[in-house]
Amino acid sequence: MTIRNHVQLVGNLGKDPEVRTFDNGNKLAKVSLAISNQYKNGQGELVQDTQWLNLAAWGKTAELMESLCTKGAQIMVSGKLDSGNYQTKEGEKKYYTQVVVNEFYLMNRPTSK
Repeated sequence: MTIRNHVQLVGNLGKDPEVRTFDNGNKLAKVSLAISNQYKNGQGELVQDTQWLNLAAWGKTAELMESLCTKGAQIMVSGKLDSGNYQTKEGEKKYYTQVVVNEFYLMNRPTSK
């Protein structure tokens, strides 16, 4: 079996999912995921490095993210990398990279303060 363009990530959601419903009823959920790593630098100091990734989920996965996921929740996602470009109304070319989520697992929800 050959695995191509497959990623699995664990991180915390930076915001509630933004969900868009299209005319045909299909849904798209977009959200940002923070992935943190710790390491010691050359001086022996502990450094926290956080990377932010954009997630996109379609259909039933988008519906589940909309109903289950909130800002701060820790989730594990499985999907593939997607990149491309588009042109803004002003004619500017923009580039994007995102993870298209096939599955996710809600590991924990943030606790109320």
